[in-house]
Amino acid sequence: MPAGAERYYRAMVGAGPESWNIRDRHMDETLDALLHHHGPDAKAVVWEHNTHIGDARATDMAAAGMVNLGQLARERCGREAVVLVGFGSHRGSVIAGRSWGAPMETMTVPRAQAGSWEDVLHRSLDGDALLLTDRLLEAAARPRGQRAIGVVYDPGAERYGNYVPTRLPERYDALVHLDQTQALHPLHVEPREAGPPATYPWGL
Repeated sequence: MPAGAERYYRAMVGAGPESWNIRDRHMDETLDALLHHHGPDAKAVVWEHNTHIGDARATDMAAAGMVNLGQLARERCGREAVVLVGFGSHRGSVIAGRSWGAPMETMTVPRAQAGSWEDVLHRSLDGDALLLTDRLLEAAARPRGQRAIGVVYDPGAERYGNYVPTRLPERYDALVHLDQTQALHPLHVEPREAGPPATYPWGL
């Protein structure tokens, strides 16, 4: 399985590990501040892309000097206090852009690459499933490619750039496998003459 993680990360943020780490450390600091603000019994649910949620140490991100929120949360709170849940799909469609800042469009997600996690789960399961990764066989700990689809996605890069080598039981506590997905219908965004605000899309 090609090791295309760094190519994908550079496409996502337009820079290298330092830029990525600034973003995820800021996410971790924000989460920590919110938990402290709401008291010792506070809990939080964070919805993020797999590359932010899944523990970076279980992928080739670590070799590239990158960290992410999933890893940082486990290190700060302890593994027993954090539940990391990933998502995967064998095929379908998605809303994304072909490059950073490109207009969103509906794209076809082709059938998963042979030997990838999505391919193995498609062939092993009868449709959609929730997997608890601590119950997987020891053989599941060996790295396989897991497809990365985020705000940036290029269906033409399936052969070399969309898969992150992943040790699944170490990256997530659970995985939601959706055999076939359908693209979301995004809310209409009204154009602004002066351009979007600095806080876009949160300032709408």
